[in-house]
Amino acid sequence: MGGAEAAAGHPNGHANGAVEEKLDELRRQLGKADGDPLRIAGVGAGAWGSVFCALLQDAYGHLRDKVQVRIWRRPGRAVDRATAEHLFEVINAREDVLRRLIRRCAYLKYVEARLGDRTLYADEILRDGFCLNMVDTPLCPLKVVTNLQEAVWDADIVINGLPSTETREVFGEIGRYWMERITAPIIISLAKGIEASLDPLPRIITPTQMISNATGVPFENILYLGGPNIASEIYNKEYANARICGADKWRKPLAKFLRQPHFIVWDNSDLITHEVMGGLKNVYAIGAGMVAALTNESATSKSVYFALCTSEMIYITHLLEEEPEKLAGPLLADTYVTLLKGRNAWYGHKLAKGELTLEMGDSIKGKGTIQGVSAVDAFYELLSQDSLSVMHPEGNRSVAPVEMCPILKALYKILIKRELPADSILQAIRDETMYDPRERIEMAQGHSLYRPSLLGQSKGVAKA
Repeated sequence: MGGAEAAAGHPNGHANGAVEEKLDELRRQLGKADGDPLRIAGVGAGAWGSVFCALLQDAYGHLRDKVQVRIWRRPGRAVDRATAEHLFEVINAREDVLRRLIRRCAYLKYVEARLGDRTLYADEILRDGFCLNMVDTPLCPLKVVTNLQEAVWDADIVINGLPSTETREVFGEIGRYWMERITAPIIISLAKGIEASLDPLPRIITPTQMISNATGVPFENILYLGGPNIASEIYNKEYANARICGADKWRKPLAKFLRQPHFIVWDNSDLITHEVMGGLKNVYAIGAGMVAALTNESATSKSVYFALCTSEMIYITHLLEEEPEKLAGPLLADTYVTLLKGRNAWYGHKLAKGELTLEMGDSIKGKGTIQGVSAVDAFYELLSQDSLSVMHPEGNRSVAPVEMCPILKALYKILIKRELPADSILQAIRDETMYDPRERIEMAQGHSLYRPSLLGQSKGVAKA
């Protein structure tokens, strides 16, 4: 569809002209020839991965000669009866969705599923615009591919919408498909989570590093996008912002390409640190959900927890970052929205109420993977290493950094070791011998805590 046709087919012709110009600009930067569409492939169809691809489809999908958006998810995931019944209610409550399904001759299968006469599958409903982890928010129809090789082999841009715990395995498979590629694709990772590596030195491994190691794609072609946002609200055009972080070559062109009137994308060079901060806030969000549930949503108790957990996060950022003050705003904003409405806080709340158990695992129906659980394990393992020892404020003795983080210790004993019940999180924040959170922050600011080896760096070496 040409520019004039696009303008005629849409109520805001000038806006669509600007959209096509943005697409043409990125195509030129990627060296795409006329008649060769820009191929964007999403890998993983959780809430954020699905919404991200749907935003691109909504913005650029009418220019189908110039861009193609597709998304991969595993086949065979059945939709249970209760979800099918709820989905039917969602469809009938939205006239636009109902009409769209009738036009596409797709409505009858939802009736049959509602009656229990048919089983729906997650990839099947995603084609109609329903993400299994977010059925209350209908998306636009998406091109869904269940064969991973077909989805990614010729993609120019790949969106990693997988949990961090699945990223290494899936991109290891993708790397085998790309062995014969001449040009490296661009990869935008949405994953918030980390792994710990203890040998030869304790360090953090992030999803972008996993991707680079698994595929051989140059690190300058791998970026991280994150920010204080909830997927369903972004799709419903709540105003939001995010940062795309990575090398100069691609982050500015991609920020411009991804930016929409209700979704502002800034750019930053500090990829690894932003990525790690995205995982760190998930740790403390689980505890926040527990405290809220255990205190009947007491504003006072939640504020006590917030003061203590933010002081721990600030302390940890001083270990990870030479100039941690630069991260204060983005980290607190991302933490705030996660505590308000994120899945990790939801998980902590359900655990404390007894509506979920640890035996159910960290992949929860209707929510996807709770990435804060693996992040608790990783941060605890790293910060408990004696080789990273810091001075204790009393007794002039060396301790592992985790000894300065009582909430992280409590979460580890609750979630990973399973030695303590959920309500022990309250003891962690009510300990009479606990320091004023301000003192922990002053301690971090007053000592040289920075440990560049945690992010695989040496002092004086610029970040990737």
